[in-house]
Amino acid sequence: MKTLRLSCSLAVLVLLAGCGFHLQARPQLPAQMQRTVLEVQDPYSQFARRLQTHLEQSGANVVTSAEGAAVLEVPLNTVRKEIQSIGDNARVREFLVRHTVQFRLLDSDGTELIPMQTFEQSRIYSFNEQDILAAEREDEFLRNDLADSLARMVVRRLGTYEN
Repeated sequence: MKTLRLSCSLAVLVLLAGCGFHLQARPQLPAQMQRTVLEVQDPYSQFARRLQTHLEQSGANVVTSAEGAAVLEVPLNTVRKEIQSIGDNARVREFLVRHTVQFRLLDSDGTELIPMQTFEQSRIYSFNEQDILAAEREDEFLRNDLADSLARMVVRRLGTYEN
């Protein structure tokens, strides 16, 4: 029985290795980002906190002093909630949560390394006026998910920079 399990496990590993599957590695940030200042409209927003965490996990040291540090500017970080559909009783049935982020990367001399880029993601969720608390909780969950997803996208994009 033990050899059967071992054989099955080995077969799965060989199949995964053969198909080219591999875990996504952390992005390799540019050397200029060893020390990075994060300039965001709202430094306490969910997006700003997630971005700082992902930058630090990828090897950047996020600092507050701009002296000798690269600058990651995020001039736009907005979350909008829009009505997606209305039911036959003239009440909202679905909402769309849209999160938009713009960013650019400057080196310590102010030279633009990565020009202004815009990322946007959205999610739709159903609204039931009979269950207001669940709808608000879902809205909050989606906003957090969008913030984390966009922060990962920004860090991955920063990892594609080549001198």
